[in-house]
Amino acid sequence: MDTYVILRRSGWRSPEDLGVAAERSRQVGDEEMSDDIRWIRSYVLEEGGGSVGTVCIYQASSEEAIREHASRADLPVDEVIKVMDTVLVRPDPEPAAA
Repeated sequence: MDTYVILRRSGWRSPEDLGVAAERSRQVGDEEMSDDIRWIRSYVLEEGGGSVGTVCIYQASSEEAIREHASRADLPVDEVIKVMDTVLVRPDPEPAAA
């Protein structure tokens, strides 16, 4: 599997809407497409006006599998970028306080 970054700009009207979408994403990935896709992590973006977007890190068999997963889970996809390499300077910080 390759690693991909998925950009989803202003995909949800609120953090609560994102929470519902995240559960759909997990369910589709884990129960329907587990051989083709793994959700690693997401960074939630403050997009202004209360809306939120995400930068998501996935491992997948192909870009097409990512787009199929998004379609099944009813998720937006603005851009999919294949990761060439990883440079780890520090581990991810603790999640931001809500």
